[in-house]
Amino acid sequence: MSTIDLEVPVPASAEPTSIEIHNPATGDVLGTMPVADAAQVEAVIAAAQQGRAGMAALPAHARAALLTTVADGMARRFDALARLLAQENGKPIEQTRGELTAAIAIFRGFAEETKRLFGRQIPLDVTPGLERHLAITIREPLGVVVAIVPFNYPVELYAHKAAAALAAGNAVIVKPPEKCPLTLLEIAAIVDEAGPPEGAHQVITGGPDTARRLVESPGVQLVSLTGSTTAGREVAAIAARTLKKVQLELGGNDPMIVCADADVDRAAEAIVLGRLARGNGQICCAVKRIYVEDAVYDELAENLVARTRDLKVGDPLDDATEVGPLITEQAARDVEAAIQRTVADGATLAVGGKREGNFVHPTVLTGVRPDEPEIAQEIFGPVAPLVRVKDAEEALRHANASEFGLQAAVFTRDIGRAFSIARRLEAGGVIINGSTALRSEHLPFGGGKNTGGSRESLRDTLLEMTDEKTIIVMEALA
Repeated sequence: MSTIDLEVPVPASAEPTSIEIHNPATGDVLGTMPVADAAQVEAVIAAAQQGRAGMAALPAHARAALLTTVADGMARRFDALARLLAQENGKPIEQTRGELTAAIAIFRGFAEETKRLFGRQIPLDVTPGLERHLAITIREPLGVVVAIVPFNYPVELYAHKAAAALAAGNAVIVKPPEKCPLTLLEIAAIVDEAGPPEGAHQVITGGPDTARRLVESPGVQLVSLTGSTTAGREVAAIAARTLKKVQLELGGNDPMIVCADADVDRAAEAIVLGRLARGNGQICCAVKRIYVEDAVYDELAENLVARTRDLKVGDPLDDATEVGPLITEQAARDVEAAIQRTVADGATLAVGGKREGNFVHPTVLTGVRPDEPEIAQEIFGPVAPLVRVKDAEEALRHANASEFGLQAAVFTRDIGRAFSIARRLEAGGVIINGSTALRSEHLPFGGGKNTGGSRESLRDTLLEMTDEKTIIVMEALA
């Protein structure tokens, strides 16, 4: 995940006024991003105070219409947005089209969900003396939501946060990733055209210092962050000073267990599609540790290596490209170094491992030790490490011996075994006979341990971004 160091203050004199945005595939400058100073952050938060009142006053049908109009605007500019996202992010354009499609669906989904913010009627006749009173609850917006968006899926994750905030009747302040903010700035213009109340939807650009100032402000009621565990801890600590809510979707180190009776071809395909050829390996819920029973280990390794060799690495704007560049050259160097350290520890480089600038060729490592330090952490690139185990029970022990708990996968033809393993896996979601890199806006997404503990979905996020108020009518049933 994108790392945001919020605890290192930057002296005002040292703050840059703008940051160049580069195409990670070519190095070309795509544009510049202004860096907000302290006064600009304060002005945005002040405007959001007016925006929150305007949004709270909108009835549900008007909020739904606003979100639908935004979705329609994104659909009209679909090709241009997908192309810009591929240029600044590095994902192949087929995948950025998929991301735009998901974001549009999320806006439409929240447009419908805003009509379903139901309260409850709670019987009081369970308490002697309260039989004649009536209690109901209603959902109300929190106020101002700050959405801190990472680089890997900026448009889709923006939609999960911003659309939810507006659907709930909040104002939202979006801080895009500093490496690829341009597509979100274009989408912000589409939101402006849809006509939200003044100050209800704002985008402010900058780096860690901008994020820190937003999180510190008492004028913010909730911070929603998708990022690294380090960033999550910093956000939670700063937010605690003003007792604001936080919604954290942090790192993952998702395990896959391949049992002896698994469909090996299907398992290999899932590793390729969910780890090596999606998001250039920069996905929090991509499978990152693969535990394979000894009986099928060699077969799976051979199948996976053959598939990996066929992947096309290249220009993200080429429809045939399956793997593009990592977000920065330093990110690629970090992945290259992790590969080299794993090989030095005794693993075999079966295929890939080559770095060219920001590009890391899809890599399969075999003979990886279960206690390999490199797979104890999240390798954020197209690397598939295979660990040999004697049985599923050993695999389960290794899978759970992790500080992360986002998603997991198990491959077996035995449905009873699948459910048994799924129930014992310490993960927020378990996929049976499929890739861990799966997310639908309707399903709760998130996990425990250092993954943050929050859940995001159409329903979960909307509830998180509202408060529940109880209203009691005395003698209503007299």
